[in-house]
Amino acid sequence: MKKHFLIILLAVTTLACKSQTLYFPPITGDTWDTISPASLGWCSDEIDTLLQYLEDKNSKAFIVLKDGKIVIEKYFGTFAADSAWYWASAGKTLTAFAVGMAKQDGYLSINDMSSDYLGEGWTVCSPEKEDLITVKNQLTMTSGLDDGVPDPYCTIDTCLQYLADADTRWAYHNGPYTLLDEVIQTATSQTLNSYINENIKAPTGMTGFYFPVGYNNIFFSNARSMARFGLLILNKGNWDGDQIMEDTAYFSQMISPSQTLNKSYGYLWWLNGKESFMVPGLQIIFPGSWSPHAPDDMIAALGKDGQFINVVESENLVFIRMGNNPGTGEVSFTYNDTIWQKLNEVMCDEVSVESISETHKIKTYPNPAHDHFTIALPQQVFTLTLFDITGNSLSEYPDVFDSIEIETRGLAGGIYFVRVVTADQMIYTARIVVIQ
Repeated sequence: MKKHFLIILLAVTTLACKSQTLYFPPITGDTWDTISPASLGWCSDEIDTLLQYLEDKNSKAFIVLKDGKIVIEKYFGTFAADSAWYWASAGKTLTAFAVGMAKQDGYLSINDMSSDYLGEGWTVCSPEKEDLITVKNQLTMTSGLDDGVPDPYCTIDTCLQYLADADTRWAYHNGPYTLLDEVIQTATSQTLNSYINENIKAPTGMTGFYFPVGYNNIFFSNARSMARFGLLILNKGNWDGDQIMEDTAYFSQMISPSQTLNKSYGYLWWLNGKESFMVPGLQIIFPGSWSPHAPDDMIAALGKDGQFINVVESENLVFIRMGNNPGTGEVSFTYNDTIWQKLNEVMCDEVSVESISETHKIKTYPNPAHDHFTIALPQQVFTLTLFDITGNSLSEYPDVFDSIEIETRGLAGGIYFVRVVTADQMIYTARIVVIQ
């Protein structure tokens, strides 16, 4: 009886720890409660290493929230708490939330044809093909429009050309996404800034604004406003008891796989811990999670030059990063994952990275790799191509028999992928983690 009581007590205690009440900063003013890393049992002596890495990678601001309270807040160089910076494509998630608000308010349905709001002929597709495209396709990057046009940011009709039927192809295409701004404005009869001010910023204390840059509308704010948005998402659209996103079905769909083509993409949110993922600019499905060092339930807003919001419900944790290009590509999955490596050390967590491949036939070892790694497909002739995390082809090795050893000299630490094509056109992929 005593043993059963102890088990129940342990379970209740564990549940209580997991469901720690979130703190929310006041809507006005600069007050925001903090909590020390030491009080959380974190390895405080690792913080300097994390911050130095962030500084070395051209960061402007970095904030970590635990249970809503600030654990780490650091500004670099002349950047300050009240400095404004661009969200780049991380702002897509704010647009996704705004579409949900417009749906909740009865202004639109995501299953409506996009032409209901953009007008007929917003593309140069035939009317039949254009009518296949819905607001949901714009949210999920499945419009079928050609992302290989000279300017994929372009939103004028001549840039929006048919390539495939909507819902049959996933491709990261900014032009159709950007036109969601016009969808919101047409549906609500308000400017994008006005609608977001009223429905998202005012009830959460966020500041910031959308500013036109070329074909894009880019959101600018200070770092704490970005953190406020992350906290709103962590609490499922509820700000300190005020249920801003009442459409819980939409919210759930927004942060869940939105289609079967790229299982790591919701409504403009990147989802970790799924069985496969795709990356911008490449029509390859990679196996496994895109951020192996992060918790499986992490969701992320990812923007050019390393503008990040990461939200982890299981940990009651949010981190944001603002800054210039860290030197790892425009939208860097590797950089986001490396921040998790450093943050795990701060939190005294050990996260293992397992070798993942599509099939048991292909062998990869050692993985993680330091000086070299071997790819083996016993008794087969194959061509191997090595890609970086963004899908750029780095090197190709034709007519390999059985196995090949590849030196990692010249490769930066991070995640890489290999694609193996056999003589009978069977295709296998594997992920390699390189540690330097």
